[in-house]
Amino acid sequence: MAAFATSRGRYYAIVLAVFCVVLIVSNISATKVIGFGPIVTDGGAFLFPIAYILGDVISEVYGFAAARKAVITGFALQIIASFVFWLVLISPPGPGYENQAAFEAVLGFYPRIVLASLVGYVVGQLLNSYVLVRVKRAMGEKRLWVRLMCSTGVGEFADTLLFCTIAFAGVIPGSDFIVYIVVGFVYKVAVEVLCLPLTYQVIKVFKRHEPSYGNVDEAEHLRANAAKL
Repeated sequence: MAAFATSRGRYYAIVLAVFCVVLIVSNISATKVIGFGPIVTDGGAFLFPIAYILGDVISEVYGFAAARKAVITGFALQIIASFVFWLVLISPPGPGYENQAAFEAVLGFYPRIVLASLVGYVVGQLLNSYVLVRVKRAMGEKRLWVRLMCSTGVGEFADTLLFCTIAFAGVIPGSDFIVYIVVGFVYKVAVEVLCLPLTYQVIKVFKRHEPSYGNVDEAEHLRANAAKL
């Protein structure tokens, strides 16, 4: 039986808040394309892999229903952020403000980034959570690294392919675009692999300090979620 904690637990709200902040900051940062010699990426590369690490923590500790709740919350907040930036963008600049063109150049591209992020993020995060929870239910608490790597590979591949295509197809030219996709996927997976010992420790801390962990299974999560709907 796979064990989980309830999403009403002590630390779920904190992880959810950090998760959503990481998503929004990553999307704003992703409006800039970065080149390190032949390597092409975007500003979101510095922070976005942390979103998948947090997604792994949520899925492993709280289950798929809680991970789905995090995905929906992050989705809604990104829509709100995009709408607010659009309102600011179309509002007339006030006296003394001379940076309208620069503001439009940066945040005018944000809606496309958000669309790309939402599609990639929803598909990638749900696949990440689904694979992790399915493997956990099959293997129990053993071999955490197997489910983390399997879920990361599937989720990051789908996310990277969708995000890069929607956000920068036609913007980054030719072979640089292929490099952009490959580098994005390899980099994100590499970050998660390097952070695996830290992810292990964080998950252990959460399991140890969440009072309900071990008393809630995935079936209870799904029934509770259905009852709320």
